Amino acid sequence: MPGTVALVTGSSSGLGTAIARELARRGASVVTHGRDAERATAVAAELGASYVLGDLADPEQPQRIVDEATQSHGRLDLVVHNAGRGWQGSFDTMTPECIGELVATDLTGPMLLSRAVLPLLLRQGRGHLCFVTSIAGRTGVAGEAVYAATKAGLDAFADSLRLEAEGTGVEVSTFVPAVIDTEFFARRGTPYARRSPKPRNPDHVARQVVSLIESGKTERWSDPLLRIAPAVRAVSPAAYHRMARRWGEKTRMPGGG
Repeated sequence: MPGTVALVTGSSSGLGTAIARELARRGASVVTHGRDAERATAVAAELGASYVLGDLADPEQPQRIVDEATQSHGRLDLVVHNAGRGWQGSFDTMTPECIGELVATDLTGPMLLSRAVLPLLLRQGRGHLCFVTSIAGRTGVAGEAVYAATKAGLDAFADSLRLEAEGTGVEVSTFVPAVIDTEFFARRGTPYARRSPKPRNPDHVARQVVSLIESGKTERWSDPLLRIAPAVRAVSPAAYHRMARRWGEKTRMPGGG
């Protein structure tokens, strides 16, 4: 980890800040990223790090973000794709504009950022792309249809990219978190109110993410027991859907009666 130059997207708050801190603690040269200039510069100042501003929902910005991040230290070795937005509610109440923003930030943005940085990593013959996805992308969640779809897409993108990058020296990993005790739920408009799974401390989860990157393994979950739900879904979709209706989120569309 010492000597590694790492860009952490969405590191102006929440899990991203915790990941940036953990990487810096382990000797990496960190480039923080965010849309909010005040927050991004504050985290950078705390860590003695460089920073770059930009909105991943804007397709014109990923290339600039990579260029500016590279200029900070002359290269990039690691990108942690952490930035993301959430939204909770019945899908029929979600505006087309909001759908577009979520897809752009949570799926298209990481794709474009990866496309921008890959030529550099391939020339170096080494590098690492770590994608922070979600348990929602492995199971589906009522009230989070678009968010779950973007995370499922990000999972498939990472798996496919890993196969394409085999033998190049560029590693691709996927971290699958459940619930983390950050501002994410307040920002999506609906606080987290379930008893289980219990929100995890972001510093603990950040250590898990960095441990995954250092290990060279392809995937890690924040809560290993949550692997059970996707396994049931794969083996018996009908049984899984019965479980989800009983114990899952209760958001439902009106009508249909």
